[in-house]
This record gives sequence, structure tokens and C-alpha cells, in this order.
Amino acid sequence: MTAPPPDDERWPAGLKAYKRTPDFTEATIPAGLRREHSTKPGVWAKLHVTDGAIDFHDSSSGDVRRLSAGSHPVIFPERVHHLAVIGPVSLFVEFYSEET
Repeated sequence: MTAPPPDDERWPAGLKAYKRTPDFTEATIPAGLRREHSTKPGVWAKLHVTDGAIDFHDSSSGDVRRLSAGSHPVIFPERVHHLAVIGPVSLFVEFYSEET
């Protein structure tokens, strides 16, 4: 597993949050987040781990990152990924697009 790069090294300027998921736990994470999926073109996402840890699988690069509380990895548009529950966790996802 590799450590994610600092958010400010990859997060582009000029994005605006437009949607946020509810808070999820290991018991309530939707099946869609546990199987391979991607954001739409032009949509960035930021995963917020608020408690515990989860494995983030980047199918495009093959990287697996263990994310713990305080992690906020950037998810690039159309990048295939999924989450793997490893124990107790709380998280939510914010979605961003370019300001228009």
C-alpha cells in the first residue's frame, strides 16, 4: 500500500463543491461504492474519512491506499476505483466541478 500524496499537490484550483453524501459507516456504505465505479466527466470527488480506516483501490493505477481518519484523497474525473471495508469506519464524499 502507498501513502496518498498531499491533497494540495493534486487538487486543482477553481473547483466548487455541489453535492455531499450522507455520513456512511461500515454497515451503511452503499454497494455501489464497494464495486468499481467512477465519477462522471468533469466531476472531482473528495473522500473524507472521519473515523476508523478503509482501503481505497485505484483500479486505473493498481494502487491500494489505507485511508485513516483525517484522510481526504482526491478522486479524479472518470477514474475507476472502489472502497474495501476493513473494519469500523465513518466517511462521506463531496463532489466538485469547475465553477461556471
